[in-house]
Amino acid sequence: MTAVKSPSPMMQQYLAIKAEHVDKLVFYRMGDFYELFFDDAVAAAKLLDITLTTRGQYNGEPIKMAGVPYHSVEQYLVKLVKLGKSVAICEQVGEVGANKVVERKVVRIVTAGTLTDSALLEDKQTNRVAALFVGKKQSALAWAALENGEFRVKIIQINQLLDELARLQVSELLVDSAFRLPENMPKIAINRLNHWQFAPDTAFKLLTDYFGSQDLLAFGLDLVRHSAAISAAGALLNYLKITQNQLPPHMDALTLESETQFIALDAATRRNLEITATLSGQSAPTLFSVLDECVTHMGSRLLANWLHHPLRNHDHIQARLDAVNSLLNHDVESISGSLKKIADIERIAARIALGSARPRDLSALRDSLLNLMEIRLPESSLLDTLAACFPETQAVAELLQAALLPEPSVWLKDGDVINHQYNKDLDELRHLQTHGDDFLRDLEARERERTQLSTLKVEFNRVHGFYIELSKNQSEQAPSDYQRRQTLKNAERFITPELKAFEDKFLAAQEKALALEKILFEQLLGSLKDALPRIQQTAKAAATLDVLCSFAHTAQTKNYAMPTFSHDGEIDIENGRHPVVEQQVTRFTPNNTHLNATQKLCLLTGPNMGGKSTYMRQIALIVLLAHTGSFVPAKSAKIGKIDQIFTRIGASDDLASNRSTFMVEMSETAYILHHATAQSLVLMDEVGRGTSTFDGLALAHAIAEHLLMKNQSLCLFATHYFELTKLPEHYPTAFNQHLSALEQGQDIVFLHDVQDGAAEKSYGIAVAKLAGLPQRALKTAQKQLKLLENQNTDRQLDLFAAPINDESDDDAFSGSLVLEKLNQINPDDLTARQALDLIYELKSIGQS
Repeated sequence: MTAVKSPSPMMQQYLAIKAEHVDKLVFYRMGDFYELFFDDAVAAAKLLDITLTTRGQYNGEPIKMAGVPYHSVEQYLVKLVKLGKSVAICEQVGEVGANKVVERKVVRIVTAGTLTDSALLEDKQTNRVAALFVGKKQSALAWAALENGEFRVKIIQINQLLDELARLQVSELLVDSAFRLPENMPKIAINRLNHWQFAPDTAFKLLTDYFGSQDLLAFGLDLVRHSAAISAAGALLNYLKITQNQLPPHMDALTLESETQFIALDAATRRNLEITATLSGQSAPTLFSVLDECVTHMGSRLLANWLHHPLRNHDHIQARLDAVNSLLNHDVESISGSLKKIADIERIAARIALGSARPRDLSALRDSLLNLMEIRLPESSLLDTLAACFPETQAVAELLQAALLPEPSVWLKDGDVINHQYNKDLDELRHLQTHGDDFLRDLEARERERTQLSTLKVEFNRVHGFYIELSKNQSEQAPSDYQRRQTLKNAERFITPELKAFEDKFLAAQEKALALEKILFEQLLGSLKDALPRIQQTAKAAATLDVLCSFAHTAQTKNYAMPTFSHDGEIDIENGRHPVVEQQVTRFTPNNTHLNATQKLCLLTGPNMGGKSTYMRQIALIVLLAHTGSFVPAKSAKIGKIDQIFTRIGASDDLASNRSTFMVEMSETAYILHHATAQSLVLMDEVGRGTSTFDGLALAHAIAEHLLMKNQSLCLFATHYFELTKLPEHYPTAFNQHLSALEQGQDIVFLHDVQDGAAEKSYGIAVAKLAGLPQRALKTAQKQLKLLENQNTDRQLDLFAAPINDESDDDAFSGSLVLEKLNQINPDDLTARQALDLIYELKSIGQS
């Protein structure tokens, strides 16, 4: 039997490292390549379309191997992360020496939510990783973005998880291994953690140690009242520590978010309004793509964040609006021109914090900070605050100016990074490399004069180094301090102690210079880490200024107006337009909107393709834009207090969760009826159309009535059920409007003009003709329509034959409570005072 050869020391090292990262692909650095072995190699070869080969043996079997060059590793990491894979990067950290295995260790783990390299990230998207803790009494979601130091947490209801993930655009979610995720989860990377990793006591200690505080009260977190939030944040921080091989030093605060900070939008509403993605998942045309006039990537990311987080505080909104107005009256183009020169300071700061910044990152940071200090802003409270941030990093800019060459090398290993006159020893080493010829010419002149030998030459080659060459005839006259180095046919080569010393110094100079530059660069990074809060503050200020300039540019070029706000429940828009649709058509028809305490629910009728959905969406988008601090596409807009925006527009089957179109519609509608308040804006489009006519009509009526009587929200209710247009006769806060159209024979012209009153007809056959329905089918439909119109329709109207204000379900419920109360008492036992109290109690039940 042949003995199985034991694995090599290098393979033993690999296997030990792989054992600690079984669930990840290990990129094992070997010289200029990252190698993968065994099953990792097979998987990588398939996923990355790279060559699978073998090297050596393990347990008598060939070791499968695949590799990628280290200098182009980013493109492979991008692909793997998009495919949902995590990668452990194993680097050579020890010195390479003879007869020993170089020390290696995993320096970071690349996952979907923890990317920081610019090559791995989308320029205009913020990359977030979140952790969910679900407790018996309380649940919480914590999230972080390594690229900008964001670290936040929020107490949530577990049924809000999907809405929160949609708001935050999370790339990776950490959950307890025992937690069952909702069936309709978005496609994001999921990592399961052990339950003990969410332990609140451990999390509390980790967080307090990290922030150097005795407790977390300064961040609004109490261990008793916010136990779930602390558990989620601690688990997330520990995960970042593991993946980055260190605690990220640039997250300087943990922010507890509240429900009242932002206008709430559920996942369906964000999808329907196409804020940053179309319904088909494309990046354009969307609200973001139309508004994004930002000239920096960090400005674009902040704009997307603002659009998903419309503010509720009117003072903060007004500060943004005033800043935009000031920029409009100033030379906004010159400010944007200056901002174009600014690099992505936000992400550079993150790479500095994690020690992965490259020389060109720091030179870009230097140039950006210097440019920001040159910007002069007009006056406004917000702009004054931003302008005060830029001088704060002057010392950082000056340090980088002194330390770095104007155009440093891309890679530190190539040298030429540290500036001249920054370090005396480095200058001497460089002088030796660049002025060696002067020394050799001087030595040659001195030796010729000393020896009086005319054929003496001082030269250099890569094989023999430096030498003094003499002809064969004069070589016998060489001084005694000349040591023979090489004999040639016609010449002899010598070395002297002085030349040998110079040679040693010269040959070592480059290696020493590179080593010294590395030390100096690491020291520079250390100095910059101390200045990270100021750098991050400047980055946020620059991004904010970029967004405000973008708002100003959009307002100027697209004719937007400054919105105003009130404390009443109203939306008053004059000549409002849809910000996205108006960019896609030649001529857009603007419309007015008036919703208030006396006109709360608008029943919107009109033909298909007449513009009902566009009109409703434009109102929601105008309200959303106003609350981000942007001017709006309208002649004027006055908006009252808004707490939430809900939309029930369109639907499709959710086959994965076994839910039909109608089920999806009813689920979304139920959510709205349970959560909408008198300060909410609700958009309902064609509710009830997914079932039979009578069922749909009954449901639509009941939903509209519930919104009027219970939710009392500001609502637009688009419908084809003309029976609903009778609602205003019974409910004074309901009113009818329609989208106008002209019909000529079987042809129709959409006017897209919102007018008072209900539409006269549906125009369905005319729309079907536009859709290309065969002429024969159209004629048959026309005949059937006439037959139906001539039939008695009382049976359908019987659904509403009883007065609308007759006893409703709530009245019946109140009546049952009264009867129950009466059955519980004995009239003979009541005093006069008790009988009077009972009458008041029964009256209050009837009014509730």
